[in-house]
Amino acid sequence: MKNKKLPNRLTNIRLIISLIIIIILLFPFSMLNINFKKFLINDILIIDTKMIIVGVLFIISSITDFLDGYLARKYNNVSDYGKLMDPIADKISVDSVLIILSSYGYIHPIVPVVVIMRDMIINILRMFASNVGSIEAAKTSGKFKTAFLMIGIVLKLFGNFPFGLINIAADDFFIIAGTILSFISGIEYYFAYKKYLFKN
Repeated sequence: MKNKKLPNRLTNIRLIISLIIIIILLFPFSMLNINFKKFLINDILIIDTKMIIVGVLFIISSITDFLDGYLARKYNNVSDYGKLMDPIADKISVDSVLIILSSYGYIHPIVPVVVIMRDMIINILRMFASNVGSIEAAKTSGKFKTAFLMIGIVLKLFGNFPFGLINIAADDFFIIAGTILSFISGIEYYFAYKKYLFKN
């Protein structure tokens, strides 16, 4: 591979995009008389252009998440930095948006609570592992958890388009499935890391 640092650079790009997303979602544009247009589709769905912008940025962020891991594995360039920062970038990207969507009333507060508690526990386990010079790579269940939550978030940001037009709550399905997978992957990580947790 010509650029061995590319996977890590993609991770860093995802972090930057995540910060931009947070700013767009939280910045009080109305105080500057900046209003984003909203469109009503078939008298059913309300599409908010601000959410569409955020959704597009979130999709770009999600693509970098796939690419950095794919390139690292394909070219056997899995680094400790990538093992550590990739999950952190995922957490910043997904968890922050879940919190904001919850504050907007788009999702139930239990979703970010479960996901973030799981992430906090895993972070503690990773700290114990790093003390003995070992970092476990992301588990498959954790990757599926992130993928389901990302899809659910995008659908929420897009007003559940196009599924809302046929009265299918696909956004809620993926969010709920991702929350359940958060719990399952948390258990998997515990068993993977407990050897470090109880190491003398």
